[in-house]
Amino acid sequence: MNKVYIAVGSNLGNREHYLHQALERLQGRAGIRLLQKSSVYETEPVGGPPQGKYLNAVWKIETSLRPKPLLELLLSVERGLGRKRGESNAPRTIDLDLLAYGDEIVEEDGLTIPHPRLAEREFVLRPLAEISPAWRHPGLHKTACQLLEQWLEHPSKS
Repeated sequence: MNKVYIAVGSNLGNREHYLHQALERLQGRAGIRLLQKSSVYETEPVGGPPQGKYLNAVWKIETSLRPKPLLELLLSVERGLGRKRGESNAPRTIDLDLLAYGDEIVEEDGLTIPHPRLAEREFVLRPLAEISPAWRHPGLHKTACQLLEQWLEHPSKS
């Protein structure tokens, strides 16, 4: 079984409901078990058109799925909860991002792990550091806490 981190966010409709439904749908799948979930943080949107605030969290799961099938499952859950893809950084009912998959580095068509902007986003770093402060980024060789401290010293607005 592989330890995986998933970032989750919502800023349309009943945001709490979408977070809850996404977790229920993931946990209802064979080969997925929730290990930990962070607090839920309300955050300002980053980039994109004018829009409302997000609710963000990070979940740590254990799964037997390999990265690509797991990504396909996350996309399926998003579609099932009304996610419409279009404009980059547009408002969304639910956003599920595969942040990290064990200590693997994956670069495939349509999939990069760890998530390429993980270290640039406080709304990911803060909940990740909350639940796994010692998690180490396999490419940057820094812990979640170190990445958060680095971001706080030099905030990225990407």
